[in-house]
Amino acid sequence: MAGKGSPSLVAFLVLGNVVILMCGLALFAETIWATTDPYKVYPMLGVTGKDDVFAGGWIAIFCGFSFFLLGVYGVVATLRGSRTMVMAYLVLMLIVYIFETASCITSFTHRDYMINSNVILKQMLRFYSTEEAQGKQLTRLWNSIMMDKECCGFNGPVDWIAYSSSFRTTYNESYAPWPYMCCKRDSNFAIINTEGCRVGYMDYINSKGCSDYIVHAINSYTWGISWFGFAILMWTLLVMLAEMLYYTQL
Repeated sequence: MAGKGSPSLVAFLVLGNVVILMCGLALFAETIWATTDPYKVYPMLGVTGKDDVFAGGWIAIFCGFSFFLLGVYGVVATLRGSRTMVMAYLVLMLIVYIFETASCITSFTHRDYMINSNVILKQMLRFYSTEEAQGKQLTRLWNSIMMDKECCGFNGPVDWIAYSSSFRTTYNESYAPWPYMCCKRDSNFAIINTEGCRVGYMDYINSKGCSDYIVHAINSYTWGISWFGFAILMWTLLVMLAEMLYYTQL
């Protein structure tokens, strides 16, 4: 029975597994939130096949629920003092631990790829206003972000005149130096001054870029999937080591 082990160790293991099961539920819920993409930026990650932030999220959903189940099982195994149950707990927890480690690494490394390699800017310049399926999808997304967040381009309106782009091959700079979604609008979403926007008057154009919103969205997903997952892994490792010590006392 549980009396075979140190009472303080048993108490720690029960508490440790309760923390794991609670964190598992939190990870499960948080990663479901992330994979539903509330910021609606998935097309930016998916258009180049670099959607591993979300792939890590799907793995973390499985791991979060598994941590919950194993936390419950760990409490029962510890209180019963069964060597067989404790060994099964350690084996199963190690498998989930490996999967969650892969989830954390996958999400974090691809977050760095998306943010630090200017890939989002390059996607915008390549696909915005094109007629292919990916272009239409990204055009709708960028129009929605620029309209809702009152921003323009990734770094600002200068993106549309400083770089070659599909938009520039479609629209002459003298006619539309940047998309009219960059123009400031009134409460009815009508452009305040089309000509003022076209020539770049600050009162009539949204001068800030959309990068803050996009980076915040990707970071929010990554924090929940990677950093919260990493914190759970550190605590789980400590509990697993204590469980190994407890196994030797049975």
